[in-house]
Amino acid sequence: MTIVPDAHRSVAKRTGAIEWPTVAILIGAYAIWLLGTGPLWSLSPLVGLVATTIAIAQFSSLQHEVLHGHPFASRRVNEALVFPGLTLVIPYGRFRDTHLAHHYDPSLTDPYDDPESNYQDPDAWARLPRWVQRVLRLNNTLLGRMLLGPAVSIVMFVRGDLALLRAGDAAVRSAWVLHGWGVAMVLVWLLAFGAMPIWAYALAAYAGISLLKIRTFAEHRAHTAARARTVVIEDRGPLALLFLNNNLHSVHHMHPTVPWYQLPALYAGNRDHYLRRNEGYVFAGYGHVFRSYLFRAKDPVPHPVWPMHRLDLRDADPRDADPRDADLTD
Repeated sequence: MTIVPDAHRSVAKRTGAIEWPTVAILIGAYAIWLLGTGPLWSLSPLVGLVATTIAIAQFSSLQHEVLHGHPFASRRVNEALVFPGLTLVIPYGRFRDTHLAHHYDPSLTDPYDDPESNYQDPDAWARLPRWVQRVLRLNNTLLGRMLLGPAVSIVMFVRGDLALLRAGDAAVRSAWVLHGWGVAMVLVWLLAFGAMPIWAYALAAYAGISLLKIRTFAEHRAHTAARARTVVIEDRGPLALLFLNNNLHSVHHMHPTVPWYQLPALYAGNRDHYLRRNEGYVFAGYGHVFRSYLFRAKDPVPHPVWPMHRLDLRDADPRDADPRDADLTD
């Protein structure tokens, strides 16, 4: 059972107030998307492609905010705001369901129970064809994650959903049907009003996911203590805005209903606490991540501490007994 204390419900859920910074970013993302696929493409295909790529990445970050209950109190209104299928390949409903499952911290990095894990069960890894192992090893460098990562994640995601569809999963079927309508909206715009050709839009969608892979690359690590698996990247530049401060990922996992624009102050006021809790899993910024791992793997693909020790009380630190950490409890 998931419990979200009132103290850490989103502002919208708690008071009915509208979270205007999120609304503003959403309006901006749509405006850049419309410009990128229309007049900017006509002016310069390169400028249009870059603008559309950025808009798609920003839109994906906004979908993440929506699934955590922002910016309005109504889930239907929130989800309507991100209904168009700008990313083309990932249904919002499936992103929502798998990401919320990912937020069960004791399963973080688990090859089976964490839907966002990039680790493999060592036994399953040993049975993979050599060429697949080479691809996954390359995918564990930052450059590989950006170039190959979108394709790898799309193939694995679609393959998993096809299995669920064959098994008759109604929720998965519904998510894909709704996504089809959302993609149709994008195609109608491109064919009837936009200037960007569909092949170029597909490239922008791929590049948008590639940008997001910068954020997800270092988000989690294998560790026996669940609290030490999630990173803090102390970045306040354009990538932090693009990712809506999800670079403060450990803070987000501890307080998943806090809106993006409150995370920096929350971290700054409790920095020692968060870094003690995640055992110093921190980078000074995305420049540090690029310098360290652009051509070098951060992790092995086979899970290095498999089988995982789950909720081992020996990992608990009594100094971490803070009710502010209790956004998710079993």
